[in-house]
Order: sequence, then C-alpha cells, then structure tokens
Amino acid sequence: MKPIYGRIAVSFAVLTLGLAGMLAVAQESKEAKPAPQPQVRKTDKGAAYYHYALAHMYEEQMAMYARSDLAAKAIEEYRLAIDADPTSEYLTSGLAELYAKTGRIRDAVLEAQDILKRDPNNLEAHKLLGRIYLRSLGDTQSNPGSQNMLKLAIAEYEQIIKLEPEDVDDHLLLGRLYRLNNDLQKAEDQFKLAVKLDPNSEESVTTLAYLYNEEGDTARASEVLSSIPDAARSAKLYSALGYTYEQQKQYKKAVDAYQHAVELDRDNLDAIRGLAQNLLNDGQMEAALQQYKVIAEANPEDAQTFVRIGDIYRRQGKFDLALENLKKAESMVQDSIEVPYSIAAVYQSQGRYEDAIKSLQDLLKKTEKPDNNYSQSDRNNRAIFLERLGSIYRDNGNNTQALETFRKMLTLGDDNAERGYSQIIDTYREAKQWQQATDAAKEGAAKLPNSRGLKMMYAAQLADMGHADEALAQVKTLLKGGPEDREVYITLAQMNSRLKRWPDAEAALNKAEELSTRDEEKQYIVFLRGSTYERAKKYDEAEDQFRKVLSADPDNAMALNYLGYMLADRGVKLDEALNLIKKAVEVDPANGAYLDSLGWAYFKMGKYELAEENLNKAVQRMATDPTVQDHIGDLYQKTGRLRLAAAHWERALTEWNKTISAEVDQDDVAKVQKKLESAKVKLAKEEPANK
Repeated sequence: MKPIYGRIAVSFAVLTLGLAGMLAVAQESKEAKPAPQPQVRKTDKGAAYYHYALAHMYEEQMAMYARSDLAAKAIEEYRLAIDADPTSEYLTSGLAELYAKTGRIRDAVLEAQDILKRDPNNLEAHKLLGRIYLRSLGDTQSNPGSQNMLKLAIAEYEQIIKLEPEDVDDHLLLGRLYRLNNDLQKAEDQFKLAVKLDPNSEESVTTLAYLYNEEGDTARASEVLSSIPDAARSAKLYSALGYTYEQQKQYKKAVDAYQHAVELDRDNLDAIRGLAQNLLNDGQMEAALQQYKVIAEANPEDAQTFVRIGDIYRRQGKFDLALENLKKAESMVQDSIEVPYSIAAVYQSQGRYEDAIKSLQDLLKKTEKPDNNYSQSDRNNRAIFLERLGSIYRDNGNNTQALETFRKMLTLGDDNAERGYSQIIDTYREAKQWQQATDAAKEGAAKLPNSRGLKMMYAAQLADMGHADEALAQVKTLLKGGPEDREVYITLAQMNSRLKRWPDAEAALNKAEELSTRDEEKQYIVFLRGSTYERAKKYDEAEDQFRKVLSADPDNAMALNYLGYMLADRGVKLDEALNLIKKAVEVDPANGAYLDSLGWAYFKMGKYELAEENLNKAVQRMATDPTVQDHIGDLYQKTGRLRLAAAHWERALTEWNKTISAEVDQDDVAKVQKKLESAKVKLAKEEPANK
C-alpha cells in the first residue's frame, strides 16, 4: 500500500561535509546506547498531510530560487508533519533527503540511521546513505578517511542488493565500488550478475569487459564483448571492443571496431580518438592525421590532439608543421610536460641539438624534487626525459655526456634501470668500445638479476668478444618451456646469424615462430628469416621472405628498406628498389640507414645529384658507419673527385678496423682496400703534373 503523502522529486545536490564529521556520525551510530522508548503520540493524518504539503511547496521554491529561508521553512514543516504522524517512514525519509539537499549531511545521516534502527530493511534509507557516502568519496589512495567512507558505501549497497536483487544498476554500482576497493573478484561477480540479469545491457557487458582488460585478461574481455551480435552492437560497445583489441596489440582489428563506432556515432570524439590512435599504432600515419584533424576542428581547445598532430608531422619529416601544432598545444597548457618533450624530439630530428638539450634540461629541472621523493609515475617520466636527452648527446657525438645521462636512469626503478643499461651498452657499441659495452652488460645483469633482457645482452656481448659457445649456453639456460621462450629463441637466432651458424639460426627462428601468436609476432619472425638468408647470401630466399612481410604489412619500413637496398646493391629491379626505399623514408624520414639506401639506389641508377644529397644526409647521421663512408666514396669517384673518394674509403677502413668481426664482411673490406690502393696510385701519378 502506497503512503498517502505524494511527492515530486527534486534534484539531489549535496553540499560537502568533512569526512571526519561523516565518520563521526557513523561511529556515533555504532556506539550509541538504545534510546529510551518515547511516549506514544496521537496520530493526526490530516495535520500531517497539511504540513507535508507546505513542506513540499517550500522545497520546490527552494529548488527554484536557492533561498536558505525557504529551506528552513520546508524543514520546519516536515518536523510538524512528523509530529502529527510520528510512525511515517515516508515523512522521515523526506526530511532526511531535504537535509542532504541543503548540505546538512550530518542531520541527513542521523535521520536515515534512525529510520534503519526502526526498520532495518528500509530501502530508501539505505539508498540515501549509499548516495551520501558515494558523494563524499575522495582520493581513496591518499586519504584514509575516504577509504573508510568507501567501506561505508559498500556496506550500504550490499544491503541494497539484498533488498532489491533484480536491479542491474545496483549490481554495477556495487561492482565499481568493489573495484575501487581492489576487491576484483567481488567486482567481477557483481558485473557478471548484472550481465546475467540483462544480457543485452551494453553497460553491463562493457563494464565487465573493461574489468577483464584491467586484469590483463583481454581474451575474456573479447569473449564478453563478442557475445553481443553485430546487429545489436552500439557505438559504445564497438569502442570497448576497439580498446580491447588495442590492449592485445591487434591494431587492425582495433581500427575496424573503432570505425564501426564512428559510423554509428559520428559525433563521438572518444571513438574518433581511439580510431586515430590505432591507425597510428598500425603505421597508417596519414589516415591517423586526418582523424586527429577532425577532432581538432570539433574541439580546437584540445591540446592533446595538437600534440598528436605535431608528433605525426615530426615522424613525416614536416618539422615546421610539427612545431606549429606543438606551439598551439603549449599555449593551451603551460604546465604540460608532454609538450616540451615533444618539441625537444622535433629539435633533435632537425639537428638542433642545443635547443633540444635546453628543452629537456629545463623539463628535468621543472620536475625535480629536492628530497628525491618521486612517485613511480615521476620516476618513469624522468627516465623518459633522461633517455631522450642521452640519445641527443649521443647523436651530437658527445658520448661522455650521453653515458652520464643514461647512468642517472639506473636509480629510477628496475624497468627504467634496465633501459638505462641498454642505452649505455648501445652507446659503447656505437663508439666501438666493445670491452666497455661488455663490462656494462655484465654489470647490468648482476645488478638486475631478474632481467632476462640484460642477461641476453651480456651473452650477446660475450659472443661478439669471441666466447660464442659459453654465451649460447648462457642464453639456453633461460629457456623455461613456456611462451616467454619466444624472445630467447629470437636472441639465439640473432647470435647464431652473427656467428654465421646458419642452420642453428634457422632452427631457433622455427622455434620462435611456433611460439608466435599475434600477426605482428609472426611477421617479425619472417623478417628475421629474410635477414638471415640475406646475410648468408641466399638472396632469392631472402627476397621471398621480405615480400611475405610486405604482403601482410605494406608499410613495414624495415622490410621496405631491407628489400629495396638488397635489390639496389645487386643492381636489379632498380625502379622497384627505389620505390620501396622511398616508401621506407616516408615512414621514417630521419633514419640514416634509410637515407643511405636511398642515396645508394640513386647512385646505381646514375642519378648522382640525388645520390649525393641523400648520402650526405646519411653521413651526417652515421659518420662512423663504414658502409656509408664506402658509398659516398664511390659517388665521389664516379663524379671525378678522387681525392675526396680516397678520404672516405680510408675512413671506411678505419671504422671497419675498429669493428668486431661479427659485423664485418671481409669481402667488402677487401673491395674497399683495393679501391683505395688504386686511387692512391692514380693520385700519386697526378701530383707531378700538378706541380
């Protein structure tokens, strides 16, 4: 039977009560002694209804005009109504709601708790307390009071679902509270109940899927989302599916899901962002750029979008456009750390090393804490800044500063320290300081004994230093018989390839392929097999492997460059070789190796001006690479500048002499030696004529 007091709902706007006060009320309720039984009062339904009608009128006017005097009158009329009908839970609930609306949270809680003392199963009172506790939640990680408030909210919603077990929203809300409290199994149980109650509820399905994604169980997330037929999927569900595929690194599937979401809701900027990001993840930079431009037009104040546009332009080699968009972002969010970092990356690509260094040094100073009391997020950010700064020093030929910078990463946590050691090793290798690289790898493996990556780097260094069997044995001890063995087999394949142990390299790649599950993983194995065949001078087999990669991923820059260079170097299919390399350079315009390939293809085609332009760019980026020095030497010889040619061939031989045998093809060395000796003879003959 419904109560006789009809009410019109008014919006629930809670003003803030301090957590200490809220918790004190809850504690008082627990510790309070039973109140003496009140004297039975005479019920006057007519008077109660009269005062309730006045209270409701004042309540509506209060909501309309926001006047505190009207709130006071409404409260007074509620009290008079309750005096006239003290048994009415409806009236006491109404007063409790009004207290909550007007910010008198303590009074609201006390009223609701009084109702529950008399009627523990009063659903409205539990919901009121649940809403109050929910709205009083703050940062549960840093505020113990908020953590206690979370527990109070959970307790109320646990009662609510007992009283109202068929309500999907209640189960979802309780599940979210459990998740906030890190009770992930309880959260999952509630979300499953919500799905069971309404299998077609996209809110229930997507919430459960996001929980699985948080737990790293993307397979179950996909299963839950895929249970909804295509015809019944909304934009929200497709977005959740796209996010799940993104976590699985299945970027093409993610793109497809987000495209469906955008088709269903063309104004959904979050779906467009997801589409843009995954197009970028998939290497489709131009398509990603167009989507980010759509977002920028719809929301010109979105700084993050301009950062993404700037990063794409940087990767395309359009540095002026990159800086233009990053400066826009910078004007919107002056306190950003991402924007100056991205600007520094552009400066690095432009070769503006001093500007790049200053930007990163300012960023490190801005985020520095004198007491070194950094959160994990702070440490990760500093590691990223230091890694970029060190790479700029290295690009600028300042290896001492680069090494000093990378060593600062070693105190920033295991993952950051592992990257720091990797960069230190690479810096020594680029400087052809092989013993120092080996010592750094040994130190890293000892300091971070749980890092398989550093153990494998150390073993690779040992192999390069002539301890091949010992190194291979060390890597084999890392095999555990599980999916994680894939990376170990890849390392074994690369080591054996460098040692020219071709059958062992192919066998390791076959093992790695068996453990590859994602398309990208399988494609990488095919690429490595092509590289192995090329090093073994099995060019037809290598070409077949690279073409397999490109049939699956036409924009794979590594395969484009490798196949293009291999064809150009052999002087075959030169037009195709040039187009392949051009496409690789479009994907990564600042890559010195790709620029060398492009210059070499032009040289083979007799287009010497274009060859010189690109080979000079390659030399600027890779001055210590003997192959690049050899190539530009050939160009100068062909264009009649024999003295310059001899200087570069001599530099090539010097660099090869500094290089470990695993990275040297003795046939190439012999050819350059022969060219240099011939050039010296010719130059010697020319000297008397010039005197």
